[in-house]
Amino acid sequence: MKLIIQIPCYNEEVALPVTLSQLPDKIEGIDEIEVLISDDGSTDRTVEIAKEYGVKYIETSTHHRGLARTFMAGIQRALKEGADIIVNTDADNQYCADDIVKLVKPILEKRADIVIGARPIKDIKSFSYLKKILQFWGSKIVRLISSTATEDAPSGFRAFSRDAALALNVFDNYTYTIETVIQSKTKGLHILSVPIRVNNTYRKSRLVKNIFTYIQKNSFTILRMFIIYRPFRFFALLGGIMLLSGLILILRFLFHYMIDEGAGHIQSLIVASIFIITGFQTIIFGVLADLLSINRKLVEDIQVRVKKLENR
Repeated sequence: MKLIIQIPCYNEEVALPVTLSQLPDKIEGIDEIEVLISDDGSTDRTVEIAKEYGVKYIETSTHHRGLARTFMAGIQRALKEGADIIVNTDADNQYCADDIVKLVKPILEKRADIVIGARPIKDIKSFSYLKKILQFWGSKIVRLISSTATEDAPSGFRAFSRDAALALNVFDNYTYTIETVIQSKTKGLHILSVPIRVNNTYRKSRLVKNIFTYIQKNSFTILRMFIIYRPFRFFALLGGIMLLSGLILILRFLFHYMIDEGAGHIQSLIVASIFIITGFQTIIFGVLADLLSINRKLVEDIQVRVKKLENR
């Protein structure tokens, strides 16, 4: 059983030595542990430091691609190198490396395909009150959309079985965390959350440069993933709201008509007709989108088979 701990990096020469020094070299049930650095076009000594610390696998990029692309490049390299389990952690030493065993254990016991480390958000002093609120409600929305019990959706401290890693597809350029949670249910992957500890970080988050930009980008990601992976539910919900609005307007017109005031409320009937027609059309779009999603699933199944052949 081979475990590869992958670390996406972008100019991490300060924190990386500490992060590497704290990684476990032995875990019960694991025969081999290796480290993989997925470098995102660093311009400092990140790659040189990784080599100095004996990192066996280094995936490099000639330019800065962003976290999501760097994460997926690391996943693909880990699969190529024969990983049975892949653990992803941050280079800034945010997550307690001793808790990697907590992530790996459920996969070894065949109880989960993906294990996500749930941070003690309420107790993290570096998080502002606003950020804690956003983390809570963001995870709650992702749980609702994905039909999973994920407690900390934005957490990057997570483990993947080989089958789960083969099935992953990331379309978003910003981050992979939310997308991989939402798509997991549709791929038949079981997600488990485990409580983990955190350390004091050496720098501020590069992903959350501005809280409002972070909200905007994550909101767009959640909406986009909802449409991609739950198309019928999305369009049916939207169409249902329109149909309900049309029905309310019709009832309003009928009420005024019954008390001999219908002549002055013809506009309600016109607007209601527009809502109802648009609502039916939206639901039809949902049916078509659902048919397209079935085709996408078939293509993804073929993709997984090809990946398995390529990474034997």
